[in-house]
Amino acid sequence: QGGMNGSAFSSPTIEMINGKPQLVAQTREELVGLGWANGEKLWGVKIPAFRGMNILTPVRYGDSFFTSSYGGGSFLYDLAGEKIKQEYSWNNTIQAYMSSPVVLENHVYMHLRNQRLICLNLRNGETAWTSQPFGKYWSLITDGKRILGLDQKGILYLINGTPEALEILSKKKVSNTETWAHLAINNGQMYIRSLDKLICYTLKTKNNSSKKGTPVSSLSGSE
Repeated sequence: QGGMNGSAFSSPTIEMINGKPQLVAQTREELVGLGWANGEKLWGVKIPAFRGMNILTPVRYGDSFFTSSYGGGSFLYDLAGEKIKQEYSWNNTIQAYMSSPVVLENHVYMHLRNQRLICLNLRNGETAWTSQPFGKYWSLITDGKRILGLDQKGILYLINGTPEALEILSKKKVSNTETWAHLAINNGQMYIRSLDKLICYTLKTKNNSSKKGTPVSSLSGSE
């Protein structure tokens, strides 16, 4: 089907569930798990959203999955064996938009429909902190301690991953045109796709060496 019932926005992920690989995907209507060998639908749960706008990619949290939809709210679903429970563990009215969240320990960080950043406690869905509105879109990536966030204006933010408060450590203009594609990092290189070019930056630490998984203190790059 085309139009509003056409292809989904969310990207699928490969997850080990009950010792077996599954392809976990969020369609316009459901969060589903598919058998890796044959594509058989193993489980599914309805995710409410305005006109099927389930856009972000759900994230794994232990034996649970977190998702949030435009017009629907935020949900945490627990696994039971190789399937997901039909009743959510918790939900609230907080609505994400296009940006996929990142998980650090027991908290999830994401950009919302109202253009705010938020930190949610994944154990109970309570808000740890929320920011003032800024940015129509954020691409988020983490090394497990800090978060890199790229907004659509081409500004890259380095954020301390703490539930205490939003702590922006530094920011840098990395593109003169809008940046709506997701950040990509590989072997100390960061790739940014703007409207008119592909930009590569080298991530450097304080000792001026490029190391995978080390918090960034400076950038050097070329278009």
